[in-house]
Amino acid sequence: MVGLGPKRQPSRKGSMADVPKNLLQEIENLENLFTVDAAKLKQITDHFVGELTAGLEKDGQNIPMNPTWVMGFPDGDEQGTFLALDMGGTNLRVCEITLTEEKGEFDIIQSKYRMPEELKTGTAEELWEYIADCLQQFIEYHHEEGDLTALPLGFTFSYPATQDYIDHGILQRWTKGFDISGVEGEDVVPQFQAALDARKLPIKLAALINDTTGTMIASAYTDQSMKIGCIFGTGCNAAYMENCGSIPKLKHMNLPDDMPMAINCEYGAFDNDHKVLPITKYDTIIDENSPRPGQQAFEKMIAGLYLGEIFRLVVVDLHENKNILFEGQDISKLRKPYTLDASFPAFIEEDPFENLQETHDMFREKLGINATKPELELCRRLAELIGTRAARLSACGVAAICKKKNIESCHVGADGSVFTKYPHFKARGAQALREILDWPKGKKDPVSILPSEDGSGVGAALIAALTLKRIKAGNTAGVRDPSKFDIWLK
Repeated sequence: MVGLGPKRQPSRKGSMADVPKNLLQEIENLENLFTVDAAKLKQITDHFVGELTAGLEKDGQNIPMNPTWVMGFPDGDEQGTFLALDMGGTNLRVCEITLTEEKGEFDIIQSKYRMPEELKTGTAEELWEYIADCLQQFIEYHHEEGDLTALPLGFTFSYPATQDYIDHGILQRWTKGFDISGVEGEDVVPQFQAALDARKLPIKLAALINDTTGTMIASAYTDQSMKIGCIFGTGCNAAYMENCGSIPKLKHMNLPDDMPMAINCEYGAFDNDHKVLPITKYDTIIDENSPRPGQQAFEKMIAGLYLGEIFRLVVVDLHENKNILFEGQDISKLRKPYTLDASFPAFIEEDPFENLQETHDMFREKLGINATKPELELCRRLAELIGTRAARLSACGVAAICKKKNIESCHVGADGSVFTKYPHFKARGAQALREILDWPKGKKDPVSILPSEDGSGVGAALIAALTLKRIKAGNTAGVRDPSKFDIWLK
């Protein structure tokens, strides 16, 4: 999600005094549809704990609970220069990160590249060629002299992948609207490395990670209270550190019970069975028309990719089927799926004017719709309801990890454009956590979700460093070919 713009504090809540009765009734209907009360949040969280546990027991569950072979937190003494590649849903970011001698300090240079829309439904070869081209541009720009020796790369690949090793990852399924052929069910590392080698780039992949794992490790680098990493952006997910003794599906590997293992939950797939989530007809339409129907049920209700589309579907329904919005106006621009991204409802929530003038102007300029004040009031309330539901549901995943691990107090590092830019998302999520975990009023929240911007890039570099560190110490668990790391360990 992009383009949310600068943060502004709204100075109004809107006045319903001039809203006709039929619109007021529809607002009430929408409130009933999108409001998630504390009792429902607790029910969802309890079911969430069960699905987290099931994913650790065996493969093939709703929540995959993927072991990452990231084994422990950084201590702040990691050093060296690393490349980090972050492939998200919207952008591709390349970083060169130097972990300095100063404890917990690093230097970073980075470049950002847009992921072309046509790439998202293209072929594997097109994907890896594009990424290799971006890496080549980065190296040629920042190292014109060409004296670069082989750098270890941490690759943040933010999609569900089965990892038997730290430098290996079989894509389970595409998410975030991607549907690239020739990648699902395949190990992405050889495909990626082949594209680099074909260009003779001095880069070797040391670690394949998920952005949530990277966010958790990067946050812990500067804050020892960090126990969980979350992403609330184009998609949603979390990672936390589990003991190997609590991961039954790894029992055959005879790892020490107390050895830590970062788990990439991939909990956007929570409740794919639709047992507890308060799914509306609009959520069902989004699911049925998505590249992967029946998957990522939780993500489709709270992630940035879908918030604008939920808003659009409701507005079109109220116009076409209930005849109470934009009567007699041409809404053809609104009929195109995903024509509105999350910045649209976010902008409406942040309109500081009592008469919603900025919202009125945006409807006219972007959609060719001349909305009345009462219609704008309904749209304002709808935006609040969609944003609030997303924030409150997002808290269930964090609360479930805390309950499962008996975490009474910690910091949670969060990244992603919805968390960092969507109005009131943090405050609404914090309020939901209080309700779910029954914290006493008037006291400081024992679990705080804090921003960890760009954590996945620094985290990828740190995880590459941690991998080299433990191989050097003789711990080669989850490393496919330890000899590959010799060039960096001499």
